[in-house]
Amino acid sequence: NAVFEARTRPCLLHQIKRCAAPCVGGAGADEYGELVDQARQFLTGKSKAIQERLAAQMQSASDNLEFEKAAILRDRIRAMTTIQARQDINSANVNEADLVALHSAGGQACIQVFFIRGGSNYGNRAYYPAHAADAEPEQIIEAFLGQFYSNKTPPRLILLSHKLTEPVVMTAALTDRAGRSVKIEVPTRGRKRAMIGMALVNAEQALGRRLVESASQRMLLEKLAERFELEGAPERIEVYDNSHISGTNAVGGMIVAGPEGMVKNAYRKYNIKNTAIEPGDDYAAMKQVLSRRYTRVKTEDGKLPDLILIDGGKGQISSSREILTELQLDSIPLVGVA
Repeated sequence: NAVFEARTRPCLLHQIKRCAAPCVGGAGADEYGELVDQARQFLTGKSKAIQERLAAQMQSASDNLEFEKAAILRDRIRAMTTIQARQDINSANVNEADLVALHSAGGQACIQVFFIRGGSNYGNRAYYPAHAADAEPEQIIEAFLGQFYSNKTPPRLILLSHKLTEPVVMTAALTDRAGRSVKIEVPTRGRKRAMIGMALVNAEQALGRRLVESASQRMLLEKLAERFELEGAPERIEVYDNSHISGTNAVGGMIVAGPEGMVKNAYRKYNIKNTAIEPGDDYAAMKQVLSRRYTRVKTEDGKLPDLILIDGGKGQISSSREILTELQLDSIPLVGVA
């Protein structure tokens, strides 16, 4: 008790988000009591009720534009789902298999794949395949299997949540890919069905989180369009910044965001090539990055952004605008963040 009485700031456990810091008033008695109650319910198998309550709180926080709070709740649900999945999907009668379960809603689909190896659950991954609006679940999962196993060896058994339109053809293709027999089943009862059922729960929860996040992201983009007087919510935002080491080793960076959040596979890095640029001349460095970027986009008929964000004030904006005007792209909204 003396340790906590003398404490004035939270310890490392609070900083790494593993404790609410009740010892220094980070959480009041009621809030901390609720956390203890949630832990007690989770350990006694009532995790679904907790997740439903947290999901409602996350939706409420999102509706109230409390996105940081919503993100914390989202991460808590995700952690609980991961722990629950590893507890509930045990494979006493399955030695090697992939569990593939699909849930669709709101025009989107989530496929959860669980990997059973050596009789143990080796974790899972969520996938969100693009598909036509009128695509049937059987078509979505069949297309997914063909793509998923195009670069990996299928296990001996694949358990599915939905039947395939061409099961014989898919079995033959995967058997050929593996170089040995591959069996595809859609279990209807027993332990295997229970395993698929849990995978389906995970797919439903993951898609629910994604839909909430997408709605929050869309709301943010709409507010952004309103603030900057854009024609509509931007589908693609490109953000640019430059850096250097005491004037040398200048580098430009571009990150991209859209309705689904950050688009990390679209990020780019630009090494500033022109040695005639004076050390630390951020204006010239930015002009080079934008010129190289958008000359290539125009040449290759690439996708242009609906909004460009530049790290800099009026001078950087004016300099950047010159390049866009030269490339006849001055209609793209350009905003400086200073």
